[in-house]
Amino acid sequence: MEKKLKREIITTSDGSTTIHFPELDEHYHSKHGAINEAKHVFIKNGFDHILASRKFLELNILEIGFGTGLNAFITYLEATKIQQKINYVGVEAYPVSINETKLLNYVEQLAAQSDQDIFDVLHESSWEEQNTVSSSFFLTKRKQFFADIEDENCYDLIYFDAFGARVQPELWGVDIFKKMYDALSEYGVLVTYSAKGSVRRAMQEVGFFVERLPGPPGKREMLRATKN
Repeated sequence: MEKKLKREIITTSDGSTTIHFPELDEHYHSKHGAINEAKHVFIKNGFDHILASRKFLELNILEIGFGTGLNAFITYLEATKIQQKINYVGVEAYPVSINETKLLNYVEQLAAQSDQDIFDVLHESSWEEQNTVSSSFFLTKRKQFFADIEDENCYDLIYFDAFGARVQPELWGVDIFKKMYDALSEYGVLVTYSAKGSVRRAMQEVGFFVERLPGPPGKREMLRATKN
């Protein structure tokens, strides 16, 4: 991914936009619906799932691939509804430019015009330090390669939203998932859109209990992994 690739904004099947790399035929989000995918994979089967299992004074979330900020923004909206305090860490090696974020239509598509300033803050806030997005949502963005993550027992929930294994297979192997396992606290949960057999086996090899779940539109299955 170090090569400078052409990037374009496209509209996905649910009307929400994403960033597309034509040379790789790869997208930041599903072409079948960026918002639908985020809500199904990361909110319904991650955020909602873990909050249903137990109460958290503070929910600590790590996102692998901060990207367009869509997952962070929807998490903010959902957490605000239930007054859940969130400490959110987004790791991204190649940040999306501010000019690109202004072309994304998530605020409009989510009918969240009153929170336009929040979406802007997610992208305009400084890197490598904690930013107060609201009284209950705290964001730290780290410009970092995923292989360099060394956190241990820090997070309750991981959104694993890296580029697909077809494009970056090194992000979907045992070494990376061992880092994810170590980063989670006891009974912590990782969710991802991927359902590849090799990914499931890598998760199981490092100790995760792995579930196959129905996938978002356009995908038959997804994976949820829990730290035993």
